[in-house]
Amino acid sequence: MYQTLLTELDGNIFIITVNRPDKLNALNRQVMDELNQVIDEACQNNAIRAVIITGSGTKAFIAGADITEFMGLDKKQGQLLAKKGQDIFFKIENASKPIVAAINGFALGGGCELSMACHFRLCSSNAKFGQPEVNLGLIPGYGGTQRLTQLIGKGKAMELMMTGSMIPAEEALQLGLVNYITTPETLLSKAKEILETIANKAPLAIAKVIECVNVAQSDGKNGFEKEQEAFAACFATNDMKEGVTAFLEKRKPDFKGN
Repeated sequence: MYQTLLTELDGNIFIITVNRPDKLNALNRQVMDELNQVIDEACQNNAIRAVIITGSGTKAFIAGADITEFMGLDKKQGQLLAKKGQDIFFKIENASKPIVAAINGFALGGGCELSMACHFRLCSSNAKFGQPEVNLGLIPGYGGTQRLTQLIGKGKAMELMMTGSMIPAEEALQLGLVNYITTPETLLSKAKEILETIANKAPLAIAKVIECVNVAQSDGKNGFEKEQEAFAACFATNDMKEGVTAFLEKRKPDFKGN
């Protein structure tokens, strides 16, 4: 179905692998179009509870955008390129199912931006992160200036984007850019372990968590109102009734996502 992506459903976890190892999985137009399609597939398929995005091979998660496609673009075309990338990454960020990046090497430029659009990140010990666009006379265009600042703070984000420097996995963990570091061999299994725990929770409640936390990143004041609305909405679900009943009956809940 896809030319640049590999997909696999492992239980209720959907694994999406960007598969251009000869190009270090660089994001070209086709990859972006197919990511747009595959996220729709993941969100619409009721058999899927959670998603992992990773890269093929052992060198790179995604080493950036395909720079060959930048040649000849004018200002208007540059804006359209940025909008398309932002729209796709917003779709990932606002997906109702948890989407986790399993970063197995270089996550640079658009690759770092893609990872930051995911709900959280794990990386292998050989991972490296950076926004090196200034080396091309550019800046991040797929949301990197905003998400990197939100995740690690203004000062460090400014430094990394102005210098174009890469940081190793250990520093990414210290800065809060990733949640865990694993060996390359155990990266996917660790991601699956976390998502299997999440997949056993109430799907509608998980979706509300994502919704509310995303609002907190953009508008803290209105986030409290959003939390009230989302909290109240949970009371109208069968999952809430099942969760409370199971707790009182001292048994494991059986959530159906309704």
